[in-house]
Formats: sequence, structure tokens, C-alpha cells
Amino acid sequence: MYNSDKEAADALKQKYQDLKKEIGKVIVGQEEIIHQTLLAIFSQGHVLLVGVPGLAKTLLVNTIGKALGLSFSRIQFTPDLMPSDIIGTEILDESRHFKFIKGPVFAQVILADEINRTPPKTQAALLEAMQEKRITVSGQTHQLLEPFFVLATQNPIEQEGTYPLPEAQLDRFMFNLWLDYPAFEEEILVVKNTTSGTIQQVHPVMSEKEIKYFQQLVRKVPVAENVYDYAVKLVGKTRPNTPSAHEFSNKYISWGAGPRASQYLIIGAKANALFNGKYSPDIADVKAVALPILRHRLVRNYTAEAEGISMEDIIRKLL
Repeated sequence: MYNSDKEAADALKQKYQDLKKEIGKVIVGQEEIIHQTLLAIFSQGHVLLVGVPGLAKTLLVNTIGKALGLSFSRIQFTPDLMPSDIIGTEILDESRHFKFIKGPVFAQVILADEINRTPPKTQAALLEAMQEKRITVSGQTHQLLEPFFVLATQNPIEQEGTYPLPEAQLDRFMFNLWLDYPAFEEEILVVKNTTSGTIQQVHPVMSEKEIKYFQQLVRKVPVAENVYDYAVKLVGKTRPNTPSAHEFSNKYISWGAGPRASQYLIIGAKANALFNGKYSPDIADVKAVALPILRHRLVRNYTAEAEGISMEDIIRKLL
């Protein structure tokens, strides 16, 4: 596709700019969220997006899917949703043979809306698909489409009747992103754009083949020893009562991050470097992705809650 990896890296930087421009036709502001969602896609990770209702989470994911030229599917999680509603089910056809009817998980970009509204059994069905990139029904294995990207949303305000994701399942998500209210000027633009009757069309900027190619390119990016060293030491600092723990962790954290955090820090730093036109990540790239990677992997203790120390405070201290 490209003559050299250097040429491909330059192409990815340009494609990233084009993607941002195309997504910006519909999504006003939220540049950091768009940047990190694209980082996750090219790093072959998944995203957990936390934000109050009405902040265009669905629109954001749908627009990114269109700009990438990928098929999109939205699953609204409810307390009565069953695993078969997600992965599909077998039915008896006219010739009395079992036929598998594919569920909404057989798309390339999945929006799992309000994932904490559904019981653990159903959550686990989606999380298994995310991890294995395949599902098994009645002993038959079905491969999911590639590239495969899940963006799950959670509403942070209504916690009645919800089933919080266990830590082990949260660990499957590369990033945990917090979506905030738009700034005043951005909200004015949103209101103007959405109440005028003009509809912006989003056109695909990339092909499926290119996305897979660039995902492999990200993996091939060389990393200096000191960057590996920094990433692993940073994760080590989060583990309380271990030789490498930071005193802040010992005081405020009851559980630290596992090795998956170190892996994601490096792969995220590689993608971040390429997006910024660099051929190898440095420590600044690791720091750029550290907050959304560590945020959902650390567990605060009672002391932190009592003293009003937030997860962000702890991570910034460790950085």
C-alpha cells in the first residue's frame, strides 16, 4: 500500500487530520474525546464513555463510524436484555434445520448504550465478544467483523437499578473517557447547527483495508527502552504496599493497575506519536494517554473518599 513505514506514518498523520475535519462537520468541540476515541480505534482498543444524557454520545460514535466507512450498530441496554439479544439466536427454519440469526454485535462499530443498565450475564456476553472477537452459539464459533470497536456509555447520575461493571470487566476497556458539557461558544454553535434544518453529510475518509493496515503499523512503531521503563514504573507506582509503590498510592489506593495498563500505555503512546507526526513515542506520549488508561483501573480507599481526593488528583500526583 505504501513504499515504506515512514511514508505510511506520514499518511496516517494526514488521514487523522482529514478524519478530525470530517467528524468536525457534525460534532462541535469535544476534540480531546474525538482524539482519544480515534487513538483507541487505531490501537485496537475499546472505550468506556461516561457522561450525562444529551451530550451527543450516540451521534459522536455514529459520525466516527461513518467517517471511517464502517458498519454501525447501536444496542440500548435495558434490565430485561438477554445475551441472545446481542449476539444472536438460533431459529428453526422451514426445512426444520437450525439457522443462526446474527445479532447487532455483528457490526464493526458498536455503541453499547448505558451498559450498566443490564444484568451481569448480558454485560459478560458483550465483553466476551470484545475480548475474543468471536462468539460461540450451540457449539458453533462465529467470527466477528474486523476492525471491531466497542464504545460503551454510562450515565454517572442515575445509579438506581444499575449493575456497575466489575473491575475485571472494566479492565477490558482501553480508555475511560469523561464527556463534559460544551463551552458556551460551542453550545451556541450546536444550537445553531441543529435547529436550522441543514444536515451535514459525513463522507468516509478511509477504507476498512486502510484501517487494518494502520492498526498493524501502530504495532510496528519502535519504542526506546526509557519509554518502556517509564510506562512500567508508572503502573508499578499505582500498586499499594509493593516495593515500587508511591507513598500517595499507599495512602489513597486500595488496588492498583495490572500489566494490561502497561501494555495500553505503550500502544496508546505509539498511536499518539504517529498522530502527531513522530516516528517513535517519548515519555510525553505516555503521559498524554495515562489519565484515561489508569482512571478505571485504580480503586480508591476510604481515606481518599473521606478527604475528597479524586482519581484524577492521584494520577496527576503519580505523573
